[in-house]
Amino acid sequence: MPPLLHPALPLLLGATLTFRALRRVLCRLPLPAHVRADPLRTWRWHNLLVSFAHSIVSGSWALLCIWQTPEMLIEIETAWSLSGYLLVCFSAGYFIHDTVDIVVSHQARASWEYLVHHVMAMGAFFSGIFWSRFVGGGVLTLLVEVSNIFLTTRMMMKINNAQHLLLYQVNKYVNLVMYFLFRLAPQAYLTHFFLRYGGQRTLGTFLLGTLLMLDIMILIYFSRLLRSDFCPKRVPSQQLKDKFLTE
Repeated sequence: MPPLLHPALPLLLGATLTFRALRRVLCRLPLPAHVRADPLRTWRWHNLLVSFAHSIVSGSWALLCIWQTPEMLIEIETAWSLSGYLLVCFSAGYFIHDTVDIVVSHQARASWEYLVHHVMAMGAFFSGIFWSRFVGGGVLTLLVEVSNIFLTTRMMMKINNAQHLLLYQVNKYVNLVMYFLFRLAPQAYLTHFFLRYGGQRTLGTFLLGTLLMLDIMILIYFSRLLRSDFCPKRVPSQQLKDKFLTE
């Protein structure tokens, strides 16, 4: 395993502050009128803008890492590259930022599912950051950000009440395909690996447990996506107004 070239804590701090600064910049952009009229929608919009930027960078970066170091697809525990390591630090910084943003903005109760997801993701990423193990697994996990580009676009259009646009109709089908390719497929591959992983004691057991909980969350999100976009008549008419995770 190559030695770490940079201390982990400054990288995490730098990534977290980068996303904090990005949010301040994005908050200065003009808002759609429908979003601007509601403080909660305004906060959601700014939060999703940062998420969208993270997804574009991390999703593209993950694909680049796998292209540069294809052994990450096989040697999930031991494959390592500086680019992959920095990507995991970068995304861990985003999750730290988003967790703080949700708590400070008093949205913890409405978005508790996001907080649970972030805590599990950070716990898994720290195995690669501090122990230099499963960096390849972290990169494969971040392929989900390719799917998140289209998922976040969908959520922003729903917040802006733009479901009637052709772009939304096209995006919902593209989003479904990307969900299969970059969320369900990598997650199933990683779950299969960890179920067969010989060293499931200590760290391996922790990562397997984390992965199984994420599997459950992903399947729940997928059922919500299908119900909302493809079976709208079955969606309850009374929605929770303060729910962060828009179906």
